[in-house]
Amino acid sequence: MRRTLLLIPHEIAGIPIFGIGWLLGLIVIALVVRLVIAKRSGQSLGQSVGGEILMWGIVAAAVVFVLPAVELKTAHGEPVGMAIRGYGVMLLAGVSSAVGLAAYRAKNRNIDPDVIYSLAPWVFVGGIAGARIFYLVQYRDKFQWDSIGWYMRNLFSFTEGGLVVYGSFIGGFLAGVFFITRHKLPLLRLGDAIIPCMFLGVFLGRIGCLMNGCCYGGRCEDGWAALRFPAGSAVYGEQLADGELLGLDVHPLTGRIENVHSGSLAAQAGIEPGSSFDGVQLDPIPLADAPHDLPVEEILPGITATVDGRTYRWSPSELPKSALPVQAAQLISSISALTLCLLLCGLSYVFRKEGAIMMLGFAGYATLRFILEMVRVDEAGQFGTLLTISQWVSVVVFLLSAAGMIWVYRRPSTGSALPGPDPA
Repeated sequence: MRRTLLLIPHEIAGIPIFGIGWLLGLIVIALVVRLVIAKRSGQSLGQSVGGEILMWGIVAAAVVFVLPAVELKTAHGEPVGMAIRGYGVMLLAGVSSAVGLAAYRAKNRNIDPDVIYSLAPWVFVGGIAGARIFYLVQYRDKFQWDSIGWYMRNLFSFTEGGLVVYGSFIGGFLAGVFFITRHKLPLLRLGDAIIPCMFLGVFLGRIGCLMNGCCYGGRCEDGWAALRFPAGSAVYGEQLADGELLGLDVHPLTGRIENVHSGSLAAQAGIEPGSSFDGVQLDPIPLADAPHDLPVEEILPGITATVDGRTYRWSPSELPKSALPVQAAQLISSISALTLCLLLCGLSYVFRKEGAIMMLGFAGYATLRFILEMVRVDEAGQFGTLLTISQWVSVVVFLLSAAGMIWVYRRPSTGSALPGPDPA
């Protein structure tokens, strides 16, 4: 796990990088260079930057107002710098590689690669919006819905995680269908070119999940295939909350402690089986003791646990350095997605009917995701069953894909080279 790949410092030589500082200065220099080049080419001021003034203004406003607001801060509110997240980097790597492969596959199918490059922004924006909305709805119980403004702010906070693959498929598919319909392009042939490439994006995106510490698997015995996430990770917090990391086996319904593991923190504190476990609360360190040079997210709190009405306290230094081992769900998902991508690319030479590869891709991912949900433990059952929301969606997608495959092989064949879409 490595959430932050790089931390851009708040300031250099006493001057801020963001806001009114170095980056804004570079933008001004770039604008001056642009004007000088335009003047030497004989263009007037209006001709050179008239159509670009809005873009320059948006970039400058983002540097002055937006970027300082998203800098990491200490517990005292002092800015530390801008975090470049591993999840966001792998997300962009996944998108870039998927678009590149899609353009290559499109060219081999007599499709102008410019179609892919024009379609990609629509699918990307629709996919991100769909993935984020799906996440906020699926995990709505974790958030306090203060207002529409709160919802819109959190909708775009995706570079640190909080995206659901199925949501991205739905949002990206709808956006893609809109673009394809608008430009009167054949959906099935484009789908055959694009769908395998999406799983290349999932392959890299799941590596981002591993770096972020999300989408983890269930508890398992320690071994070469197990993962241990550090303090501060989501699974670490979950294991603390249910008492497992303290050495407690707690009945999920009654809260009764069924077992206390020998040598654990709970055993050392004298907690015994049969007691009532009333939960764990965070015990933040006093503000006066908080370091001035670390982001608040890196300052680990202690905890208090209430057992039979008695409070037990552990400081950050007394708590375990890592979570208990869990199954490597992210790696399993990543390798499965890459395998599906390669398999679909190979089957493209076997299934020549337009739309067949697209339907196989949907059905294949639905099958893999249904199985993967048996490894993961970060989603609860829905509709009174043990099936997670992703498993329910997988069932629906598989059935629709099967019906779609039947329809594909019953429809008459068509084929023609695709022109590039208009710029509009």
